[in-house]
Amino acid sequence: MVKLIIFMDTIALIGFFNGVPMNFKQLEVFLAVAESGSFSKGADATFITQSTVSQHISAMEKELGIRLLDRTAKGALLTAAGEILLIHARRVISEMRGIPVAISRFKGLEDAELTAGASNIPGSYMIPEVLPVLQQRFPGLALTILMGDSRDIVRKIETEEVELGIVGSRLADDALTFTPLGRDRIMLVVGRNHPWFSRTSADLDELRHQAFIIREQGSGTGKTVSEALAAVGIDPGGLNVKVSLGSNEGIKHAVAGGAGISFVSELSVRRELAQDELRAILIPGLEIARQFYLVSRAGREPSPAAAAFAGVMLEKFK
Repeated sequence: MVKLIIFMDTIALIGFFNGVPMNFKQLEVFLAVAESGSFSKGADATFITQSTVSQHISAMEKELGIRLLDRTAKGALLTAAGEILLIHARRVISEMRGIPVAISRFKGLEDAELTAGASNIPGSYMIPEVLPVLQQRFPGLALTILMGDSRDIVRKIETEEVELGIVGSRLADDALTFTPLGRDRIMLVVGRNHPWFSRTSADLDELRHQAFIIREQGSGTGKTVSEALAAVGIDPGGLNVKVSLGSNEGIKHAVAGGAGISFVSELSVRRELAQDELRAILIPGLEIARQFYLVSRAGREPSPAAAAFAGVMLEKFK
């Protein structure tokens, strides 16, 4: 029977909070009276008159349709319903009082999380380069990077899976803002076993007879290369493509192993070129470069974490 009464009282309280706008002051007054056991002490604790305290408590009891406090000679004593409300009131007031602290920590990046997106090259080479600076300036920032091709990252921004992203191509979308973030040179590379490894250049016509390794469809690098080749009269669809891979690391290993040649980001092959594992081949008349972009939803105020991340990236690469 007791369990049934408590269950019914809980239903009444849920109905109260769902059907009536939360009155923080009423809960604060109730808590002060319940914990002190006195209407007068409750009034002192909440800086209002005793009559106003009585009005607040009476209003709550009327809305709930049940008595919360028994007025006795020994003071204000909680009823069974009052005990239930006390549990919820403590929880609500604690959360409410914690809001300014949480927002302050959020604004100051003392306790902030950011999920951002990045296409292959920015995620593998640009972002890792700025991580020491981010960690030094904002030690309370927890950063998660989701990787994908440029189109995939744009979709994640549109669906709000990530707050902002870094991509290697600009798409026509008025709902997004694209902020230029540094440029990247794209070069043709060959492995040590390729006949061109001893050369420094090759003609455009020679490209037609080579086995190519390319990035997957949707890649910013692939889009830039296709546009550049078409501009000098070479049909990208006419190249002898042997392999299509989804990662830049995979392409580098394939080229180094002799599976073919490829156009890759200069950022991604600095170590391999320095160690003479790959050789860059100049193609006279063909210069390929592309712009990286910081992408965010247009008209949206960035979170402090997003603003801090974007600021460091722009400082390093713009």
